[in-house]
Amino acid sequence: MANNNKNNSNNQSQEKTIDRCIIAARGNMTLLSRDEVTRMMAVGKSSIHDLFRKCCLAVLNCDAKDDDAVLVLSRYPDFDVKLLPRERGIHLEFINAPAQAFVDGKMISGIRDSIFSVLRDIVFQSTERNLDNFNEKTSSGLTNMVFEMLRRAEVHQYGKEPNLVVCWGGHSIEKHEYQYTKNVGYQLGLRGADICTGCGTGAMKGPMKGASVGHAKQRIVDGRYIGITEPGIIAAEAPNPIVNKLVIMPDIEKRLEAFVRLGHGIIVFPGGVGTAEEILYLVGILSHPENREAPFPFIMTGPKESAEYFKQIDEFVRFALGDEIAQLYEIIIDDPEQVAIKMTEGLKKVKKFRSNEQISYYFDWELHIDKNYQSPFVPTHKNMANLNLDQNQPVNELAADLRRAFSGIVSGNVKEFGRKQIAKHGVYQIKGNPELMKKLDKLLKSFVEQKRMKLPGSEYVPVYEVIQ
Repeated sequence: MANNNKNNSNNQSQEKTIDRCIIAARGNMTLLSRDEVTRMMAVGKSSIHDLFRKCCLAVLNCDAKDDDAVLVLSRYPDFDVKLLPRERGIHLEFINAPAQAFVDGKMISGIRDSIFSVLRDIVFQSTERNLDNFNEKTSSGLTNMVFEMLRRAEVHQYGKEPNLVVCWGGHSIEKHEYQYTKNVGYQLGLRGADICTGCGTGAMKGPMKGASVGHAKQRIVDGRYIGITEPGIIAAEAPNPIVNKLVIMPDIEKRLEAFVRLGHGIIVFPGGVGTAEEILYLVGILSHPENREAPFPFIMTGPKESAEYFKQIDEFVRFALGDEIAQLYEIIIDDPEQVAIKMTEGLKKVKKFRSNEQISYYFDWELHIDKNYQSPFVPTHKNMANLNLDQNQPVNELAADLRRAFSGIVSGNVKEFGRKQIAKHGVYQIKGNPELMKKLDKLLKSFVEQKRMKLPGSEYVPVYEVIQ
């Protein structure tokens, strides 16, 4: 139930809000232990509640175009959410919630489901992740945690043949690029593929929207549209309405591991520095000697107008990591049908390999991921300055530190922690091999020129300085 909406008088933009709303939990969130409820209800004292509040606000703010976590929070300073323990399950009370999440006083069903996905994942992160079987000091413990969070979200489908395509790309892309992602998604949907993205707008929404039409034409009624995000980015990339399985991983490293262990192939659309981070993560993992034999279809694609973008990415990756790295991926320009055909062929190879090696279809336990790809990177100025950006080291280790450099820039652009670091200490300084830094600086400047760092129309102020 919800009370009438009102304007938020404490904000210049006069955002409309619902002053009070109570909803009951559904699914596996109907019962929580007293300890879990106590932790979540520790208003003003527990960082857990603050994290829960921020994630809930991001989900409720789903249709906004804000690209700044701090700005989203400032628009609704009086927003709050409380847990109400009831005999028939947990209830949530929302105070001054964004009105766009409601229709005729009732919370939109998809948003309501996402809210309880937030509750499920935040409760897990605050309690059960500390148990002995999730030892974050070991690589296996971290992988176990990723698996358990995906299992609780019910995204695994035991026995289903490999068909989950992960799609990466920017959330603030041009209209023609967005349309292209829809076209690719449509071709994938016609071929029975399910879609997994970072859950936001742009290249994360387009493939899902296209696939939903393809699924409808093929009378596929149980299509999966999985969105995987993390607390630091959810405000800038709020879940799009097509997502029917939302998972909030604790950090970007576990989010990326979830993508590559859950998905059977990856398509990369145009994006910015976050997309470059994802590309480096993937090539770094696939280039490891223990992963060379396992098929993993990896396609970069976009409309003809985006050809230069992928040329720049390809040139940088080849220069930094060697020309042989290009064997791991294929670039297809302006041909959605060919992308879907190639991906379908790749999925067949994945099925054959996993069947022969007796590897599960629903989670790739055998994929080797070094600890330096799993350990959370905290983008302080000291950590950014100390990255080893030199080519006199193994390819997968250099890729790991380049990934961290891009991750830090993403944090400085849109994440609350990074924004506060920049405001307090100034821009990040990135240094390393002079020639490599020159190439990195050129790539980043191209992102700025193409307005891939921020929403179109906004003036971007760099949060980094490349020291050559």
